[in-house]
Amino acid sequence: MLDYPLLAALAAVVREGGFDRAAAVLGVTPSAVSQRIRALEERVGATLVVRSQPPVPTEAGARLCAHVERVRLLESELADLPALAGPEEGPATLRVAVNADSLGSWFLPAAARFSAATGALLDLVLEDEEHTAARLRTGEVLAAVTADPTPVTGCRTRALGALRYVASASPAFLARHFPEGVNPTALGRAPVLRFDRKDGLQARWVRQTFGHELKAPTHWVPSTQGFLDASLAGLGWALNPLPLAAGHLEAGRLAELVPGRPLDVPLHWQHARLGARLLEALTREVAAEARRRLVMTA
Repeated sequence: MLDYPLLAALAAVVREGGFDRAAAVLGVTPSAVSQRIRALEERVGATLVVRSQPPVPTEAGARLCAHVERVRLLESELADLPALAGPEEGPATLRVAVNADSLGSWFLPAAARFSAATGALLDLVLEDEEHTAARLRTGEVLAAVTADPTPVTGCRTRALGALRYVASASPAFLARHFPEGVNPTALGRAPVLRFDRKDGLQARWVRQTFGHELKAPTHWVPSTQGFLDASLAGLGWALNPLPLAAGHLEAGRLAELVPGRPLDVPLHWQHARLGARLLEALTREVAAEARRRLVMTA
C-alpha cells in the first residue's frame, strides 16, 4: 500500500521547488521532509527526485507525483461528506500549464469565472505552448493549454481554436528598417523580438511567408505585455497576439509587416481523465472562452 504522508512530502518538494519550501507548507522540518523522501525511495526501490536546484522528479517520481495530485483533487470533492473527508486543507488547487500568450490574451476570464463559481484555486505554470504537454506527461499539472494535439496517456484532449498572431512593429520601425519593403534580406538585418530560446514563432512566420530561415539580431523579451510594449516602442518587430494588438493596429500605433499574412497557432486543451467535478467545470469555462476569443478552425 502507498504511504500518503511520504507521497505528500515528495509532491510538495517537486511542487514547491525545494525541501525548505516543502517543509514550510507541510509544517515540518526540512530534515523530516528529507527523511520521508528517503523512506519512500527505499520502499519503492528507486531514486524519486534529483537533488538539484530546483529538485527534479525522476520518471518514477513524476508518476507518483501525478498520482498524488489526482488523489488530492478527488478527495477535495468529499468536502460535503464530513464523515469521509480528511482534515480541513482549504480550497482545492488545480495546477494548470498555460503559455504566456494565452494567459495574457484570453485565458484569465475563464479562470476567474471558474474560481468564482467553485471556490477552487489555480496554480498556473507558464510554459511555451509547444512544451506544455510535457508538463502533463511528467505529472506536474492536471491540465494544459497546448499546441500538441496528440493525447497524453491518461488524458483527454479537445481542440480550442487558433490564437492568431500578426507580425507587427511601430510605423517608425518599419520606415527605418524596411524602406524598400519587407523582404528576406531586410528581415536578416532588422532586430527581431523573441520571448525565450523556445520561441520559434517569428522564424515560423518568415518560413511560411517567404520560405526563408530567419537569422537576425535578436532582443530577448520574456513577457507577453513586454513584447507588445517593445513593439510599440520600436525596439523590434514581433509576432503579437491579435487580441492584444488589434486596438493598436486600428489606431495606427502598430502596422503589419505584410498585411493579411497572420500566423494561426491551433491550441488544444488536455486534462487528466479523472471525471472530477472541478476539472470538468474548468474545462467548460476554458472551452467557452476559447469560442469567444480564438479563431475557430475547421
